[in-house]
Amino acid sequence: MLKTKTSKGFAAAALLLVPLVAPAQQVTQPTYRCTGNDGKKYYGSTIPMQCVGRPIEQMNKHGLVVRRIDPEGEEKERAEKVAAQAKAKEQEAATREQSRRNRALLATYTSERDIDDARARALKDNQETVRDVENKIEALKKRRAGYDKELEFYQDKKGGAQLPAKLAEDIKNTEIDLRAQEELLAVKRKEVDVINARYDDDKKRYGELTGRAVR
Repeated sequence: MLKTKTSKGFAAAALLLVPLVAPAQQVTQPTYRCTGNDGKKYYGSTIPMQCVGRPIEQMNKHGLVVRRIDPEGEEKERAEKVAAQAKAKEQEAATREQSRRNRALLATYTSERDIDDARARALKDNQETVRDVENKIEALKKRRAGYDKELEFYQDKKGGAQLPAKLAEDIKNTEIDLRAQEELLAVKRKEVDVINARYDDDKKRYGELTGRAVR
């Protein structure tokens, strides 16, 4: 008799435990909510089609928001991250290039005097080029003056003599060459400032790298 009562007691206890165990085994699906483009609220156990690309709230079984999904914010964050990575790579590349230039500078010069000598050679080469271009311009102007005299002959000749094709072509080519040389001369004259600025920078960096005062 005692055994029967004990068995019944265990069975009753087991029945009482069933409601406690069963809810723990249930899987609660999250609920998603958003406001669509039309201003209406949409809900679903999966993200509704109307919520795609819109801010979404994920709620638990009690209706409390446990997570917010902002596609635009996430996309902006990704874009900012990509931009930051690109900027970091650019800065890294610039640092490597500056390091390379510094090593090359120290390998090229052993003193500030070397820099001054290199500057003097560059300026001398530039001046020689300027003189050469000036001489070419002078020669082209003389050639054009000769063609102008021939041109006057044909223009003054009664009956309107036709200008020879060879003379017309020579005048045209001389004008083209003259313009090209004058443009080159302007560039070479401006190059003096570029040369001085380059060697000023080299001298400054050399002083910084070697700890020497730049004079």
